Amino acid sequence: MEKEELKKRVRALLKERNAIMIAHNYQRDEVQAVADITGDSLALSQAAAESPARVIVFCGVHFMAESAAILSPDKTVIMPRMDAGCPMADMITPEDLAREKENRPGVPVVAYVNTSAAVKALSDICCTSANAVKVVDSLAEERVYMIPDRNLSHYVSLRTKKKLEWWDGYCPTHERLTVKDVLKAKEENPGALFVCHPECNPEVVKLADHVCSTSGMYRFAKTSDAKTFIIGTEMGILYKLRTENPDKKFILPSRALICPNMKLTTLEDVEESLIEMKNVVTVPEDVREKAKATLDRMMRVPRDF
Repeated sequence: MEKEELKKRVRALLKERNAIMIAHNYQRDEVQAVADITGDSLALSQAAAESPARVIVFCGVHFMAESAAILSPDKTVIMPRMDAGCPMADMITPEDLAREKENRPGVPVVAYVNTSAAVKALSDICCTSANAVKVVDSLAEERVYMIPDRNLSHYVSLRTKKKLEWWDGYCPTHERLTVKDVLKAKEENPGALFVCHPECNPEVVKLADHVCSTSGMYRFAKTSDAKTFIIGTEMGILYKLRTENPDKKFILPSRALICPNMKLTTLEDVEESLIEMKNVVTVPEDVREKAKATLDRMMRVPRDF
């Protein structure tokens, strides 16, 4: 009953502040349940930008809130937990990228959206896990440098004719999923389809029946005739998968598939941030303009997903 009262208070505060609450697919179940919109990081920022709300409460990690600030400079972006960061995004700094660019004159930089605003500002174009191959193929140059995820980059390298080089970053959560975990889950669930995120290790990706982004997993689960799925991404995705497909079974192959940063934000944090209007995320205007240009270039790439 106490949780229900908290949910009501949060919804009342959102209305009072003319705010929209958005939550990434990896957030706690109760946070997703109260949010106005759930989804992938960039799609959330785009939806928030289109909303008439003046305040964006972003339940996710820091680079995501920055993306919302980049796309909605006239709105207030609040992040309930400012200490919720992304280890992979933190693995490359603007200084790192500047050095890499010096070593590769004329080579375009494709930045995964899982990067800081400052890193995006030094890049040529952004990509998501869903459109990375198309973005790389859209470039005129034959040589491309991808940052920061080595696993996504490797995945793209097998699906493009471009010559790819990449930064040696990774997602610690996806990296923890092993071949042994997947084979055990397959053995225990004969006939189940293994669906994984391209941030997983290449040896794990080889075992997948389908590789896609989190939003792609929702679409795949809905349209597939299969009844049992082994899910190779962060456990938070199970909430919506099970809600939308009550007649299907979703299995997490490893208990290690949990991102501690994504689980930091609680409804109590959301309530406190709205009461005090604190933890406002901003991006310096010169950085914002350059970072937005990389996102705009990505959005001009034709999509069929």
